[in-house]
Amino acid sequence: MKKTLIVAAVAASFATAANAQSSVTLYGLIDAGFSYVNNERNVNADKGSGNAFRVSSGNINGSRWGLRGVEDLGGGMKAIFTLESGFTMGDGSSLQGGREFGRQAFAGISTAQFGTVTLGRQYDSVVDYLGPMTATGSWGGTYFAHPFDNDNAQNSFRVNNAVKYQSANYSGLTFGGLYGFSNQAGGFGDNRVYSGGAQYANGPFKISAAYMQLQNPNGKAGGAMTDDDAGSTVLANMIGGGATVETQRTYGVGANYAIGPVTVGGAWTQSRFKFAVTDSTVRFNNYEVNARYSLTPALALGAAYTYTDAKGLTTAEGNGTMRAHQFGLQTDYSLSKRTDIYAEGVVQLTNNGTPAKVYGTGDVAAHGNQVVVTTGIRHRF
Repeated sequence: MKKTLIVAAVAASFATAANAQSSVTLYGLIDAGFSYVNNERNVNADKGSGNAFRVSSGNINGSRWGLRGVEDLGGGMKAIFTLESGFTMGDGSSLQGGREFGRQAFAGISTAQFGTVTLGRQYDSVVDYLGPMTATGSWGGTYFAHPFDNDNAQNSFRVNNAVKYQSANYSGLTFGGLYGFSNQAGGFGDNRVYSGGAQYANGPFKISAAYMQLQNPNGKAGGAMTDDDAGSTVLANMIGGGATVETQRTYGVGANYAIGPVTVGGAWTQSRFKFAVTDSTVRFNNYEVNARYSLTPALALGAAYTYTDAKGLTTAEGNGTMRAHQFGLQTDYSLSKRTDIYAEGVVQLTNNGTPAKVYGTGDVAAHGNQVVVTTGIRHRF
């Protein structure tokens, strides 16, 4: 009997140690609310536009659930994986083209000294390093994205077939890069993506920079970029006439500084799209300033302004030049550590006959202005 108890105790000890070394976490986020959008184009209306009232999902963050795992391999090395699925609260359908794990799906090795290497469907370096300096990539969310999310700061697409490296933290300096393979026999550069970025943080100050290049995105099924919501795809559809993006180059810098309860920041990004067939180039410059003030530990206010100058954007409504002014305000109140309620409004004004379109709305405006007002609840688990 005594020997049996000893064996059972030893077995229990080994089981406890194994559990401490390996874990799988179920996590998620649900963001649902109500939105009003004015001046949305309606081809069936006499005036060509109408107001939309919607139950909406992902007003700040896309609703998702996922599994995150880690196994301690010893010597400071860990095996990791993430599988993350996006969905809409309105009808429960899957997002990201119906993929089972469309937001993220990767596995890799992490070390405390040298950093992390992962393989799978992942975010690029603009999302990792530059996005957090913008309102859309931090507290503002979906509607604060720059027009068409032309720089992907709002992560409107992910990169398939990607090998990614992220460094450890070296006295405040972090850096990384990604390469998304085309997976095409005899077409190594046909629908591939590569990017790189870095951030330096010193106390209340952070500064980041990133670069990303896409070659023939959406050109081949199974390639590195196949997401229909990407800025390159949206712009090609706007231009029409069989236009497709041959290359996209995006780069920029951003910084923020925390002064007590206030964080102020700014970012500049440029995106260049070279179109095949039409042999034209569209260039976007985005200039953003933003601020967030924590009035109390539970209540925060945010504001952002972005000026976008686009040249070469020739569509049925515009003649090659677009200037857009976008203003956004948000208030957020935490009911608990996991649940908060919010209200926000975003206004976009454009010139030159180019229709406004706040990112995340259903359709472009019939004229050069669009307003979105939304309120909702967000829960993390």
